[in-house]
Amino acid sequence: MAAPVEKKVTWAALGAYLGSTGLLAILTAVQGDAGLVAPLPEPAEPFALALIPAAITFAAG
Repeated sequence: MAAPVEKKVTWAALGAYLGSTGLLAILTAVQGDAGLVAPLPEPAEPFALALIPAAITFAAG
């Protein structure tokens, strides 16, 4: 029998899902605008973008 899932885990997963969905909607709307990460050096841009889902998950948790 599976152990019950803690509510904080459920809410964190839901928050990450909703946050990521919202983020993808925003990125789709501004797809042609590279100015969002333009101030960053070229090698740092992927790392900066990868921090966004992590921040959403941290805030939801």
